[in-house]
Amino acid sequence: MIGLLEGKGSPAKKPPERFFTLRLTVAGCSPRIWRRLSVRESMWLSRLHDSIQILFDWFDYQTHAFNLDDLRYGNPLKRDELSIEDDRDVSLADLDLEHRARFTYDYNFGDGWQVELKVERVGVIEKGVAFPVCLAGERAGPPEDCGGLEAFHDMLACIKEPQTDLGREWLEWLGPDYSPETCDLDKINKALKKLGK
Repeated sequence: MIGLLEGKGSPAKKPPERFFTLRLTVAGCSPRIWRRLSVRESMWLSRLHDSIQILFDWFDYQTHAFNLDDLRYGNPLKRDELSIEDDRDVSLADLDLEHRARFTYDYNFGDGWQVELKVERVGVIEKGVAFPVCLAGERAGPPEDCGGLEAFHDMLACIKEPQTDLGREWLEWLGPDYSPETCDLDKINKALKKLGK
């Protein structure tokens, strides 16, 4: 009896799955707000969006788009000269990230948040390693709906003066748990773990 693979040699081995370690920095923030995130190359771009929301403690209330050269992925939109393709149809492996110096993620077009993403490392996944995982970071993300970069910097200045009317208003709006200096990796990774692949 002749086997299916007879004369063709052994079947081609599937290349090992890789991971990317990304550095994400909120553009324009001083002091700098950043995270280091490792993800599988098979992750959907929409899942990277979900991960970014967790990393910066945002709530996905607003529109978003990833910008890679002249390509835009995110909430699908076609209007005049603006075209945003669906990020649920694209994996990170499809984007040739190992050959890109950086790309960006825009969130809340009204407030104008932009996160710069840089590929720091490409590696082969070892058995038993969970993804996505946040490896490091500094400072809390800008609060959802705080009004954009300028308002965020004003907010930081106001909460340093809690005795003023504006300082009290901001602190009341932020709640007792907000600390601009704190990046809670345990909280972030517990939430990322729920996302899975």
